[in-house]
Amino acid sequence: MWVNPEEVLLANALWITERANPYFILQRRKGHAGDGGGGGGLAGLLVGTLDVVLDSSARVAPYRILYQTPDSLVYWTIACGGSRKEITEHWEWLEQNLLQTLSIFENENDITTFVRGKIQGIIAEYNKINDVKEDDDTEKFKEAIVKFHRLFGMPEEEKLVNYYSCSYWKGKVPRQGWMYLSINHLCFYSFLMGREAKLVIRWVDITQLEKNATLLLPDVIKVSTRSSEHFFSVFLNINETFKLMEQLANIAMRQLLDNEGFEQDRSLPKLKRKSPKKVSALKRDLDARAKSERYRALFRLPKDEKLDGHTDCTLWTPFNKMHILGQMFVSTNYICFTSKEENLCSLIIPLREVYSRPSSLVSSSPQRSTSSDADGERQFNLNGNSVPTATQTLMTMYRRRSPEEFNPKLAKEFLKEQAWKIHFAEYGQGICMYRTEKTRELVLKGIPESMRGELWLLLSGAINEKATHPGYYEDLVEKSMGKYNLATEEIERDLHRSLPEHPAFQNEMGIAALRRVLTAYAFRNPNIGYCQAMNIVTSVLLLYAKEEEAFWLLVALCERMLPDYYNTRVVGALVDQGVFEELARDYVPQLYDCMQDLGVISTISLSWFLTLFLSVMPFESAVVVVDCFFYEGIKVIFQLALAVLDANVDKLLNCKDDGEAMTVLGRYLDSVTNKDSTLPPIPHLHSLLSDDVEPYPEVDIFRLIRTSYEKFGTIRADLIEQMRFKQRLKVIQTLEDTTKRNVVRTIVTETSFTIDELEELYALFKAEHLTSCYWGGSSNALDRHDPSLPYLEQYRIDFEQFKGMFALLFPWACGTHSDVLASRLFQLLDENGDSLINFREFVSGLSAACHGDLTEKLKLLYKMHVLPEPSSDQDEPDSAFEATQYFFEDITPECTHVVGLDSRSKQGADDGFVTVSLKPDKGKRANSQENRNYLRLWTPENKSKSKNAKDLPKLNQGQFIELCKTMYNMFSEDPNEQELYHATAAVTSLLLEIGEVGKLFVAQPAKEGGSGGSGPSCHQGIPGVLFPKKGPGQPYVVESVEPLPVSLAPDSEEHSLGGQMEDIKLEDSSPRDNGACSSMLISDDDTKDDSSMSSYSVLSAGSHEEDKLHCEDIGEDTVLVRSGQGTAALPRSTSLDRDWAITFEQFLASLLTEPALVKYFDKPVCMMARITSAKNIRMMGKPLTSASDYEISAMSG
Repeated sequence: MWVNPEEVLLANALWITERANPYFILQRRKGHAGDGGGGGGLAGLLVGTLDVVLDSSARVAPYRILYQTPDSLVYWTIACGGSRKEITEHWEWLEQNLLQTLSIFENENDITTFVRGKIQGIIAEYNKINDVKEDDDTEKFKEAIVKFHRLFGMPEEEKLVNYYSCSYWKGKVPRQGWMYLSINHLCFYSFLMGREAKLVIRWVDITQLEKNATLLLPDVIKVSTRSSEHFFSVFLNINETFKLMEQLANIAMRQLLDNEGFEQDRSLPKLKRKSPKKVSALKRDLDARAKSERYRALFRLPKDEKLDGHTDCTLWTPFNKMHILGQMFVSTNYICFTSKEENLCSLIIPLREVYSRPSSLVSSSPQRSTSSDADGERQFNLNGNSVPTATQTLMTMYRRRSPEEFNPKLAKEFLKEQAWKIHFAEYGQGICMYRTEKTRELVLKGIPESMRGELWLLLSGAINEKATHPGYYEDLVEKSMGKYNLATEEIERDLHRSLPEHPAFQNEMGIAALRRVLTAYAFRNPNIGYCQAMNIVTSVLLLYAKEEEAFWLLVALCERMLPDYYNTRVVGALVDQGVFEELARDYVPQLYDCMQDLGVISTISLSWFLTLFLSVMPFESAVVVVDCFFYEGIKVIFQLALAVLDANVDKLLNCKDDGEAMTVLGRYLDSVTNKDSTLPPIPHLHSLLSDDVEPYPEVDIFRLIRTSYEKFGTIRADLIEQMRFKQRLKVIQTLEDTTKRNVVRTIVTETSFTIDELEELYALFKAEHLTSCYWGGSSNALDRHDPSLPYLEQYRIDFEQFKGMFALLFPWACGTHSDVLASRLFQLLDENGDSLINFREFVSGLSAACHGDLTEKLKLLYKMHVLPEPSSDQDEPDSAFEATQYFFEDITPECTHVVGLDSRSKQGADDGFVTVSLKPDKGKRANSQENRNYLRLWTPENKSKSKNAKDLPKLNQGQFIELCKTMYNMFSEDPNEQELYHATAAVTSLLLEIGEVGKLFVAQPAKEGGSGGSGPSCHQGIPGVLFPKKGPGQPYVVESVEPLPVSLAPDSEEHSLGGQMEDIKLEDSSPRDNGACSSMLISDDDTKDDSSMSSYSVLSAGSHEEDKLHCEDIGEDTVLVRSGQGTAALPRSTSLDRDWAITFEQFLASLLTEPALVKYFDKPVCMMARITSAKNIRMMGKPLTSASDYEISAMSG
């Protein structure tokens, strides 16, 4: 193919020139032995190794054409090819079209410009004709993508993010090669001296990702999975590589947590020409995401804010008349600034606050206040939507101070308020306020009661979301009113447990406001819904903020400041518990071992972190902690927790058990007081429950906070984020392991698999589910994974995924028939008909096929073939069968149907039912009757768990042919193939005869009872067969008939008994004498047994000798043909005998006559070997199914 001209300095290094003229050279790669293949020798090995190690080109083509002017040393690559034929075509085109033209030019620069322009024109024309769209990725990167997909067998949907040169330590030997990082996999490839090393790891399997330094190797990245550890070193840029790996692992954990996949951001700007050559669009996307996340966390901005850019600058600050050096950040809706020196100054300017002055300078309005409501405002207002919401804080409603009430505490509170007012005057008020060291000092001294709500809203960034979503909360309240679900039930249960000691929540007004906020949030974010502890936090927010403000504060807490804290598995709190353990080990090492032994850290941290100390400290002290939290974030909570442990070191070291340690910490926290508080003392729960031991000396909350800053203030937010990442991997993988253990424990008694086999199977099953989430399947990923379901049903796979698993794990999967067999088994296992199967259903099928006894295996094979055929034109959904149950009770005994086979030509008025009737019949009733019989046979609710063989429906001729096909294909790769074919031929011949003989069992009584008679005489003649007695309260059903659904039926015609009985003839295809055989069969007691009666032979309607089937034993290609009067009637071979059928016992008994088949089905299956093989296929980078398999293929069968 033609390529954009690129300079080549050493034209002959590793290349051999095959053709040349004054301007062009055709070369072949050394070690490439031409189209004939072979050879290469040592040169080939060396060049192959160099191609990988040096990456001279990510995909080196064996042929190329260079352009060169006679007097220049610079060569240009203009074409490359994978075969001699392709490159020769390009060479001949150049000789015919360019050589003559080039000789006209006098200047060599003109020649070069002309050739480059000509080649670029050819490429542009080709792209235009073939509609090739311009891509963001560079040519170099596209080559790497091609190589990645080729080496690891990944489908096109798997996107490569970046690739890095590094060494992989395999044992004690480093293998130099290339690490490929894609959205879902970490891959490595090396080719050294003819030896290949390949590694594929899913991000979701990684349990630990660390960057270590050792004496020998200064920089090593260690990747741990559940089963192995991998070490990579010698990176050119280890920090960039490790950050990208962290990001990709985080995306994978997010997918495990809430099934949230990766969506590429298409709004990124185009790549500039001067950008680094290797950077892919996805890498830029991920870099932009990481920067935006840091930006949002730094300035507490809404979750959808994207950073556009940042630059160094200085900010003129009017309060100290100085220029402060720092960085300016610009995004869609905000301009922000932070100083180089930490905490010196920061500023947030929402563009909604910006206005233009005549002098064209951009300015903002820093004096805008967020609380401008008058104190005397009414407690409630009715807005336009008629949803009542509280417009005042609950605290102001329950505190009415008289003017003469004054004491030293109030004086101190007044001074705090004045200090803040002075601060507002100097630094501005509202969102555009300059935030300096002074702001922090004022927060640490405690925010005044009257300003707390306003400042919480400001410091948390909730003010931005409130300002940009006017009316959102009222709409949400209106939508959620009167709605009930699991979350609202839990909310109702916890409402009266939320700060019950506070007067605001001892009456309906406070309770109603709390209910509205919690319910509105549950409807806003159903992934979280409601979690215990949210009620305690929200009740405190309502005391100081108006109802709508409290809602937005709760949004900021749950979605930004405490990520994943309040989901169903409190993952965020468990992650921070792990971070706290690490911090405790570093900062209070003398206590760490003792705390680990007692198991206290895990107990305390959840209650401390989930409620921000509100549930463990006196209320007036805990709100000071919340003040600091809204300003500094989670680091305050870690600092304070460490300070509490540090203050109790000696007592904790003397504790004997966890109960004693909890008592020590509980009593200490109870004694934390806020002497500045003007609130009436509210009795705290712990102090109410504590014993009569002497009270703990009081601890001042402000002193405790100051101590925490002095001793542990070095903890930085970015350090916490790094530790969170490490813990998140551990926590989520531990939760996944717990889920796996629970599933295995539940299912191990139901199957023959060992616990180890079940665990491995579960891992494979989950991996297959996740693969389909990455690369798409025929169903929605959200349908297949629902964390709210029981463990066994959380992961489900559809048919496309099952097909891949079937091919790898099931012993009967071989040959071209494998997919048809997979579709039959899938249909059998999918009991609820939702086209998805869960792990229990999957294991039940696999267990029967691998570890069942001979009868179980054959029963499974038999059941797979008596199922309805998969049909594409079936209009009725499965649930229609259930709906018909409603109408079954009114089926009258005046008509009954013996269900025959469907007429595909739809010529009959009754859809192919064979009808015995006393009155004119209706098609509707026929349908109801058929569906009733279908339900009786197949609905899981109606059939017992241990189904015996007599309950199985009979196999008709069409299904029998399919079973024969399956058996012939099953042995295609067996060593005893020929012997098995002969055995199968013998069994099928025997079964064909049995089926023919079986038709006599019911046809004979029918003839004797109504020979030559009409409908009524028939009715009288065979009451025992067709018209059993109706039981009390039961619909009228033909119990002796076991029909298949109408959709299965091959060709048939409608037959009614009125006047046609004389046409019905007995027939017998057995080699025995007809008369003797008939009398023998009629006298046999077995005729009374339902299971031995043919499903479709109650009335044998006009089946003639020439329609009978025989089997010719011609090995693998056995076909079933008809014979009539000794000659083969091939033109009629497409029709099937409607009355022919066999039972499972007949199938089993026939097969037991052939030792070869018994041995085949009895041989044990080594499951672990199959599982290991499946895992190895994946580890080598070959997915279970090919890329084309992900297209929905029509199920045949």
